[in-house]
Amino acid sequence: MTWWRRLVGGSSGRDGRQTDFLAEALDLEARGDYANALTSYRLALRERPDDLRVLQNIAIAFSKTGQPEEAIRTYRRALQLDPDLAGAHYGLAFLLLKRGDTAHAGMHLESYLRATRPDDQGAARFRAHAERTLAQLQGAEPAHPSTADGHQHDGHQHAADDAAYED
Repeated sequence: MTWWRRLVGGSSGRDGRQTDFLAEALDLEARGDYANALTSYRLALRERPDDLRVLQNIAIAFSKTGQPEEAIRTYRRALQLDPDLAGAHYGLAFLLLKRGDTAHAGMHLESYLRATRPDDQGAARFRAHAERTLAQLQGAEPAHPSTADGHQHDGHQHAADDAAYED
């Protein structure tokens, strides 16, 4: 695999062209190869340490590979760089909810709702999910990291979806 040769210093066989690690990671992720996508995301992050899209995708990959604490840590790093980053608030809220931290999950859901516009059609289903979950947290019903229609939610959306949240 070319990323491994580049990591250990070998040639990629691409005539000296710079590799787009983010594109490579997105491709690996699309194929369900989250472990190798995580490696490519890390290489992309080395080139652009403050890239919010890369940080969010790393958090998603950590979650998909069963590393929720690393995902939480990565979302928090992204929020240090941009406290209004809607996708990070959304993903972090549901990870915190899964581990039973309802107070902080609620705060991140509120932050997500403040950071998105009610009239943004791209964010509509995420806003609806966040609103339902927040209502459950504030009401007498026990909150679960699932949607009202019974579909389990993993606490993440792809950073490509986050373009809808950027002004």
